[in-house]
Amino acid sequence: MDVDKATAVISAAGIELTDRRRNGTDDGWSLSFSNGAVVEIRDNGEVSVSGKGAEVVASHLGLPGKPA
Repeated sequence: MDVDKATAVISAAGIELTDRRRNGTDDGWSLSFSNGAVVEIRDNGEVSVSGKGAEVVASHLGLPGKPA
């Protein structure tokens, strides 16, 4: 998944992006949102969602099952 597309989809749902930075291993992006969710998008396209608002964000991104 593309980081800009993920940001746009989640923002369109009314959840504000509060931080966007390269992750600690510099192989992807870490996105923080106002509902407490954190989305990790690696350069290879792998996506994981965690935090307080993870289930809501995962559903907006169309991710199957429960978030990590």
